[in-house]
Amino acid sequence: MTPANAPRLTALTFDLDDTLWANRAVMERAEAEHYAWLDGEIGHANDFPLEEYTRRRMALGLEHPLRRGDFTWLRREAMHAMLRDAGHDDEQAGHWSRAAIERFLALRHELTPFPEASELLDSLARDYRLGAITNGNVDLARLALDHHFEFSIAAGEWLAPKPDARPFLAAMARLGSRPSTTLHVGDSWKEDALPATRLGMQAAWIDVKGQGAPGPVPAGVHVISHVRELPALIARLND
Repeated sequence: MTPANAPRLTALTFDLDDTLWANRAVMERAEAEHYAWLDGEIGHANDFPLEEYTRRRMALGLEHPLRRGDFTWLRREAMHAMLRDAGHDDEQAGHWSRAAIERFLALRHELTPFPEASELLDSLARDYRLGAITNGNVDLARLALDHHFEFSIAAGEWLAPKPDARPFLAAMARLGSRPSTTLHVGDSWKEDALPATRLGMQAAWIDVKGQGAPGPVPAGVHVISHVRELPALIARLND
């Protein structure tokens, strides 16, 4: 519940994946197709199936915990080491790992925002300053939604993935807003709703799976089922 004397909102920060588009199918396709493309080029998958590549990425994240959220780096470095083990020299392994990751990123950006997303953001941008904070490796500049936002923070590449407070604090500094006047919108309970409210922000938690909150709902967390419900929530908060 929001206190009756809470200040009016001036800014919103948005998570991206599974907040403004459905991301699972996008990632599954990108994962499978970029690996199949590489296998077509160098024929490595019989010795190193996709599951091995996944295992190596996870192991690399454990080995380098500060880079655990820098998914592009993890992919590229794991691929490079794996291709070295497959018998490629360092130059060849570097070439093909970079090429494969570029292929992955191209496929990863072949996504379709929710039908309401562009019009919703356009409307919100008339009254609020908007920023994005993502743990993923989507580059907002490669998407048509980019013009709605003043900036996008790739928290993993900052080595401070959510729920780290730093990307939230940096976003508010850029937006010139205070926690009490900023609403964060995202689908993750752990990485969006909880860290935002710990900082004194309001949070719109999108219950994508419709299973309800995994714990008590803190003051300042507002549960919605889809981003399309956001304008009605903001109207209530600013009433």
